[in-house]
Amino acid sequence: MKTPAPPSRSLSDLRELTPARVGLGRAGASMPTQALLSFTLDHARARDAVHGTFDTSRILAGLTGIGLAPVLLSSQARNRRDYLRRPDLGRTLDPASLRALADRSGGPCQLAIVVGDGLSPAAVNVHAVELVRNLVPRLQEAGIQVGGTAVASGARVALGDEIGALFGARMVLMLIGERPGLSAPDSLGAYLTFAPRLGLTDAMRNCVSNIHGAGLSYDEAAFKIAWLVREGLARQVTGVALKDESGGAPAQIGAN
Repeated sequence: MKTPAPPSRSLSDLRELTPARVGLGRAGASMPTQALLSFTLDHARARDAVHGTFDTSRILAGLTGIGLAPVLLSSQARNRRDYLRRPDLGRTLDPASLRALADRSGGPCQLAIVVGDGLSPAAVNVHAVELVRNLVPRLQEAGIQVGGTAVASGARVALGDEIGALFGARMVLMLIGERPGLSAPDSLGAYLTFAPRLGLTDAMRNCVSNIHGAGLSYDEAAFKIAWLVREGLARQVTGVALKDESGGAPAQIGAN
């Protein structure tokens, strides 16, 4: 008895499963007009995301409303041009920010949260505060208190290491706009580093990425981040030594 052949799947079926550009068709030797216009629009959105304005006032107000006390900091990148051409400048604080943290009162803390603009200020403007709003109750349920909080302009991921070290944090969580793609110009990334200090590499970090409307939801991302924070603090590691084994669906906060 022959096994029935599986039903054939069409390119239209595939297009329903992915935002990737597949099966666009052609008009002579070129793409169809609609496909070309769609590409051009998405490319413009990605460029706009990179060069967008970082709404620090809104983010500071949002974090304050959650009960945090953020401080406004800046990297050594003086403007967006410097930031894009000199990635190294985005990894260290400027003198004024160093003085602001030196004058800060308060001792060591378990977790510091840094919100940086990164390569997509648009993503941070839209998603960062709501993600933190979903995350804080999960951290509190695990007995983890957020200590220092900062909003940093001109930030690369590694800027969180210096800020976390100056806060005296055992771990730093860096929320930052990811490099815009042609299907997701507003994707937020979350990077976790245990024992932050200058000179660490990405091998020492865990990353929860693709946080946006068509990607990870705030609740899903908060669940993963809280698990990584809890386990990272308990095991005193992050990065390649800490695998995401959270599994399952996010539990409801306060559920019995």
